[in-house]
Amino acid sequence: MKMSALDRVLLLITVFLSAYQIVIGIDDLSTAPIIAYTIAFGVLLVAGLLLIILGFDVLESPIVVIVSTIIPLTLSLGLVWEHLASYRTGYLIFVLIGFAAVTLTRSITMQNKLPITTIAIVHGIAGITIFLLPIILSMQGVMKPAFALVGIGGALIGIGGLLLSFFKAGKPILSREMILRIFPSLLLLMTICFITGFKFG
Repeated sequence: MKMSALDRVLLLITVFLSAYQIVIGIDDLSTAPIIAYTIAFGVLLVAGLLLIILGFDVLESPIVVIVSTIIPLTLSLGLVWEHLASYRTGYLIFVLIGFAAVTLTRSITMQNKLPITTIAIVHGIAGITIFLLPIILSMQGVMKPAFALVGIGGALIGIGGLLLSFFKAGKPILSREMILRIFPSLLLLMTICFITGFKFG
């Protein structure tokens, strides 16, 4: 499926917003969350540029699933590190093991369900963390109500990650055409939610 001019515009806006978040939007945090958020938005920025330059064909690369896992893992790590101090070490271990597991199961050809199961578990835990934690913190009054938008962004990134993962696994939830049609809009909406939530939350 050929990328339309509108798709490229949406992706370009996503790239600019990601760059803004890296340069301006992340401040007054400790070192670990800054590193985690910078990696997440940096990967999003590079992914957007590659899509603009190479088109949807870049999604056919085997490395896409691995790279798409970095964003939710690092975002969720930043949130946990910032707001759940007692879980920092445990969650960091999960992030490292989860990323290694996804990389391993995608680097070796397997005929069983282990790659899909691994993706579902890793994306699921990271996605639920990004989705629920900001909403709970907002409801408890720890953060401003707008911070819940980070949670909505988490839901969107979880949907996007699973769509891509199952698509690459040869068991797409939606048709290829439908996934590619909604993907640029999904990335932009997700990025807007994240940046607005972090900015005003």
